[in-house]
Amino acid sequence: MHICYYALETGLIRAGDDLASRIAEACRTSECHGLRQGDVIVVAESAVATSEGRVIRLEDVEPGRDALEYALRYEMDPSVVEVILAESDRVIGGIPGFLLCMKNGTLLPNAGVDQSNAPDGCVIPLPERPDMSASRIRGCIKDVFGVDVGVIIADSRTHAMRLGCAGVAIGCAGIPSVLDERGRRDLYGRELKVTRRALADCIASAAEILMGEADECIPAVVVRGLGLPISDISGVDSIDASECLFMGVALHSDPSLFGGK
Repeated sequence: MHICYYALETGLIRAGDDLASRIAEACRTSECHGLRQGDVIVVAESAVATSEGRVIRLEDVEPGRDALEYALRYEMDPSVVEVILAESDRVIGGIPGFLLCMKNGTLLPNAGVDQSNAPDGCVIPLPERPDMSASRIRGCIKDVFGVDVGVIIADSRTHAMRLGCAGVAIGCAGIPSVLDERGRRDLYGRELKVTRRALADCIASAAEILMGEADECIPAVVVRGLGLPISDISGVDSIDASECLFMGVALHSDPSLFGGK
């Protein structure tokens, strides 16, 4: 299997821009020379959220009492905290500069609200419906190139007890986000009982190497040669906190952990 990754330079994305058209144009001028059946496009969540008008000016935000309390406790900007609270389902805790939040069944810092790659004085929350964003981009690409592709909306996150960020899929369309390996055999013939491969996360993390975290201006990457079947499937699979090894242990130790914001 020969897999190629192609960086797509689109220029700076602003609110209201037609991101799918910018991606399509970048595909024509990049080394991938357009798109082929079965290609997978990984798109940075910040570009998606920006194009969808999710940029929030902090001077327009009025912090409430909870935001003021969290800001004092964790040494944060109260206006930023107010946006985080509005975006999160629950706040689990925090450290200086960060709140650990639950959002849409996922545990993540600051509910995904980001100040990097945002205009001065602004923050950018995650796309409101990333699976729908992925499906919309996929549909636009098919209209332009006449091929079926997969689309992943990717975010960069820290992981428990590891230094640095890696990519993770928060939206997916056209390909399964997880491959079930149960029932297959390992090198010694033992049947796999619990193994599932986080396919979309693996693709997203590799694409992050090209997209970068700073001023690269590469909000999308084309992945070619994966040989994945393309269908109308959409969505990122997740599990309940009680089924998660890390959160399950914490929940067992403190049943009140998910008691509210």
